[in-house]
Amino acid sequence: MKPNTSIFRSLAIFAVLLTLLSGCQKKVLELQPYSSFSDASAFADAAKVNLAVNGVYDAAQSGFYAGGAVRGYPFGAASIAQGDMRGEDMHNTALFYQITYEATYTNVSANNDFQFQTLYSLINKANLVMEGVEGAVAKGIIPSSTGLQFIAECRFLRAMAHHELVTNWARPYSDGNGNKEGIIVREFGINSEAKADQARALKRSDFPVSLVYSKILADLDYAEANLPATTTIRTYRASKAAAIALKMRVRMHMNDWANVVTEGNKLVPAAAPYVSPIGSWALTATPDGPFANNTSTESIFSIKNDATDNASVNGGLATMLGDPNLNGRGLVRISPIIWSDPRWICSDLRRGATMVRDYATAKFTFKYRDVANLSDGSPMIRYAEVLLTLAEAEARRASGVSTRAVDLLNAVRKRSVLTPADQFTAASFANKDALIAAILFERRIEFLGEGKRWQDIHRLALDPVHAPVTGGGIPSKVVTTSAVPASLFVCTGVPAPGIPRGVAAIPYADNRFLWPISLAEIQQNANYTQNPGY
Repeated sequence: MKPNTSIFRSLAIFAVLLTLLSGCQKKVLELQPYSSFSDASAFADAAKVNLAVNGVYDAAQSGFYAGGAVRGYPFGAASIAQGDMRGEDMHNTALFYQITYEATYTNVSANNDFQFQTLYSLINKANLVMEGVEGAVAKGIIPSSTGLQFIAECRFLRAMAHHELVTNWARPYSDGNGNKEGIIVREFGINSEAKADQARALKRSDFPVSLVYSKILADLDYAEANLPATTTIRTYRASKAAAIALKMRVRMHMNDWANVVTEGNKLVPAAAPYVSPIGSWALTATPDGPFANNTSTESIFSIKNDATDNASVNGGLATMLGDPNLNGRGLVRISPIIWSDPRWICSDLRRGATMVRDYATAKFTFKYRDVANLSDGSPMIRYAEVLLTLAEAEARRASGVSTRAVDLLNAVRKRSVLTPADQFTAASFANKDALIAAILFERRIEFLGEGKRWQDIHRLALDPVHAPVTGGGIPSKVVTTSAVPASLFVCTGVPAPGIPRGVAAIPYADNRFLWPISLAEIQQNANYTQNPGY
């Protein structure tokens, strides 16, 4: 059953209480004026409590932008586009994301600034709703079992937000085993000046990356323990499998491969066919399945958009990434860097018409199709990610070429690469590093246009073998332009000659590897120290 996201939007009545952001200046630690409703009335009965939880999901879908517009922050079109714009496989064509693409951002650049602020707005709303739910349980308004589930949903979303923050504004866990300065973790709601003062007292220096990850994992452990295996609103409400899958991702960023396998084994049987014992999640038969049906068997967790509650023309996935010939804007397109990579088999179905709108000088992802209503969900976690994450963990743990890793890789690859000669066996790889490289490249193809490229660049930056740039950093990119010569979009089995990478690579040590902390935050909280170089 699909959720009524007009209800999600209707929570705006109550959300006025539940966010720390003002309607005009939007400061991260500024207090929101109270509406005619009180905190008590927002949780006065079971229906309102449920609305309040829906409102946390709404905050994940539609945070504010300059002037109050909705652009797909913090987990909608804007965050997905930027996750790709920080990498090299999707191509920027216009001013909209040029600052992100070319790394010319400052502490007031709209894209990174509002991503930062809306993530903390989501966290604050989750914290306030958890406090309200606890009160509702204490008063007997809802049973304790319902309260535990609601709190687990909020902690899942809070964990997802904190992880997004730490992978954009802090160095990766691999740099010093988590001893670099992280981001401030907020575990209480701010709805009064006293609470704002409590938040201002938190020091960034007290939150190394390792502590941030520990707190994220604590939230996800709680979520796993208290979320249901199945939900009445499939895909768009957090489930036990979503919490486990997100733990896999977090453990992967920590290079904690043994625990990635432990978590993955909860969702993946020992041998094919791979159907999750929890929630019955499985790959769809074709690669476009999760996009043709946003609540498919593969779509473990997505952010909901629909005709009554979407991210607007300037924040919709189908408009930002969509084919102009189908009324999209096509501001973010597929780069010839990935299209012409000889490792991407020409007959791969992910190059085909159900996945790509293919023109001589431009390629557009066709994962997001509903330009009229902007109802495409923002894909956060798919079963394909679970399989490829587990494959990488098995490959890295093994001393040689892991047969299980090959099988898991093939499970994703074989539905798109149908020619047996192009499919993998253990003999396809000279050693474990060759297998890991194949898994990492499969991720680039499989999640193209889903905003996952940056997190892989971030976690792999210091990998001695598999860093995207020699010595670490951000790869070079095709220069911002509206059209690319057709000669650069080839599939010949050899690299395309002379792809003009007009945007230079950025070394890992460069301050631009990280986004700057929002000026609005620093003005409110002097303890939230700025990243070096800004």
